[in-house]
Amino acid sequence: MDEKATAIKRLLRVIFGAKTETREKLFKIGSKPKEVETPGEEESEPKKQPGHGRNGADAYKKAERVKVPIQDLKAGDPCPECPKGKVYPVKKPGILVRFVGMPPLAAKIYEMEKMRCNLCGDVFTAKPPNNVGSEKYDETAGAMIAMLKYGSGVPFYRIEKLQESMGIPLPASTQWDIAENAANRGPHPAYRELIRQAAQGNVIHNDDTPMKILELLKEINEKSSRKGMFTTGMMSLVEGRTIALFFTGPKHAGENMTDLLKQRQAELDPPIQMCDALSRNASKVFETILANCLVHGRRNFVDVAENFPEETAHVIDEIALVYRNDETAKQQNLSPQERLLFHQRVSAPVMKNLKQWFSQQIEQKKTEPNSGLGKAISYMLKHWDPLTLFLRVPGAPLDNNICEQTLKKAILHRKNSLFYKTEHGAVIGDMFMSLIHTCNLGGVNPFDYLVALQKHSSEVFKNPGNWMPWNYQVCIPVNDS
Repeated sequence: MDEKATAIKRLLRVIFGAKTETREKLFKIGSKPKEVETPGEEESEPKKQPGHGRNGADAYKKAERVKVPIQDLKAGDPCPECPKGKVYPVKKPGILVRFVGMPPLAAKIYEMEKMRCNLCGDVFTAKPPNNVGSEKYDETAGAMIAMLKYGSGVPFYRIEKLQESMGIPLPASTQWDIAENAANRGPHPAYRELIRQAAQGNVIHNDDTPMKILELLKEINEKSSRKGMFTTGMMSLVEGRTIALFFTGPKHAGENMTDLLKQRQAELDPPIQMCDALSRNASKVFETILANCLVHGRRNFVDVAENFPEETAHVIDEIALVYRNDETAKQQNLSPQERLLFHQRVSAPVMKNLKQWFSQQIEQKKTEPNSGLGKAISYMLKHWDPLTLFLRVPGAPLDNNICEQTLKKAILHRKNSLFYKTEHGAVIGDMFMSLIHTCNLGGVNPFDYLVALQKHSSEVFKNPGNWMPWNYQVCIPVNDS
């Protein structure tokens, strides 16, 4: 009965999403886990949680700014209130912010005057303004559709309905044509270069989520023993930068990892690979330093917390100490080697005691091996080495959370659009998601980036390495509008 209840909870989590797994919510108590005292560590005030207030004017970086002078008053004039003084400019102006509504894609119609000769019949037409451009849909149109569809998960048909209701209709088929045309220009070589650079990463996270491609469904059902299709999300840490990649198709995460590592320079050491303990996540061809997600191990105890509250509370408290230590290392900005030494000093004893506790539960028959708690313990002991790689290898992460957060972009697309129609469409989606999310991770405006890739597509094809999200602005001419 306990196992069935646990299975139902897992099913509900898959369908409706996971709820919070914090200790306070899990056990309905307010106490915090014990803390580890580290030498030289001073007590600090608790960090305030960020609020949800209004944004200041400085947050609107792309807003049009209009300078409004004071009417009938200039610098040096006598003060209207006290004639003895003189007014002077104040450095900080008064601020008013006003929002206006408009369609995501706006249109402008140019009515060019025509004249006809009453004798010869020749027609003369006014020339369009210089800034009109030669294409009906400019670079910003392609970038906006990509941002809505692949960045925010808004399906084409919803964009079509919105545009129609705003008086500027744009059919879904036309949106696809615009997005495809945009992708085949600058974004395509930039995406390939992004994959090449991601292959050189020191740490690579990967994980899968289900996805459908209608074009492949019949072929897979008839010819392949493998029935599933997936979107693989990867996060590669390269020289302090984070690159996000998406690959959709019948391949598992491990097979996509193999394809990625084919582009890795031979002289480089094997990368650290962070994933969960599924065998399909690891490459069968290339060597990696395997690390498993500690959160996945913790989640097994979360699932059985209601049936084994005392035992699971102990495990969760011990793991919380390790995460608190890792947070301290981040706050102190420790190098990978310093972080390793720090964890070996303060986290290794915690994990050693936890492993001994696990072993005692099984060996001394305190826990039934086939129970939910026993299975959670067996998982930890079976994968102990990759779960504790952070105690032996500099830079090894504790969990795969960053990759699971990345996959939410693909999951959002799946929830709203349900599937990709063709394999080509999946490639286009993977391309835009990779570029957009890499920009988001690096604090770069993805809309501006996609526009720049299209405007300078010839330069991007010649040298895509100069047009990555973190360095493309250097290549843009100063007078580029």
